[in-house]
Amino acid sequence: MFYYDTSILILIPAMIFAMWAQASVKRNFSRFSRVRNQRGLTGAQAARRVLDANGLYDVQIQQIRGSLTDNYNPRNRMLSLSQDVCNTASVAAVSVACHEAGHAIQHARGYAPLKIRNGIVPVVNLVSHLTWPMIIIGIVLLGAGNGESWYLGNMLFNIGVIAFACVVGFHLITLPVEFNASSRAIHQMEDLGLVAQEDIRGSKKVLRAAAMTYVASLAVAVANLLRILALRGGRD
Repeated sequence: MFYYDTSILILIPAMIFAMWAQASVKRNFSRFSRVRNQRGLTGAQAARRVLDANGLYDVQIQQIRGSLTDNYNPRNRMLSLSQDVCNTASVAAVSVACHEAGHAIQHARGYAPLKIRNGIVPVVNLVSHLTWPMIIIGIVLLGAGNGESWYLGNMLFNIGVIAFACVVGFHLITLPVEFNASSRAIHQMEDLGLVAQEDIRGSKKVLRAAAMTYVASLAVAVANLLRILALRGGRD
């Protein structure tokens, strides 16, 4: 009557890692948001200089609501900066803004991992909503017995696993995209003199902490996939 799902143990370490990564990025962003960069540039000003230095005059910058909601949209070539970044002259603000400008440079240069990630986004968005329903229905039908219900359940479960593997693949291809954008940001900040050398250490801490959240997302996705396979194994 009371079933204890031991497969949850697979997920716990990844969840702990994810919570640590989120806490780390918030802590570092908050810390270096209070440190004014020695050049006195706001996030928007720094991003504009990076974009212009790379010939991306047509990329627009806008302010959006929220915290750490910064992003670059390749469809309309719009770089969106959050309230804490756009008009703030802190080490954290310039770091995050230049990271997003790094994505714009990737797009302009045809960076392969970014093209792959952008290409699979529609597929991932679709399958991510279908994965768990198919897996759950598949497990229920597998447990219902044999015959047609078992074969249908097995088919739905396998499709669900393949779909979830696509989600894992998305998280995997995201890693080089984000790490490369951070690397570009640091190089641009140094080459263009957007921050003093004393500020670079703080910039690297902010971007490194942000990158760890993507590693954590991959770890959670892989752990969930392993858990799904463990649940299937428990039904055999």
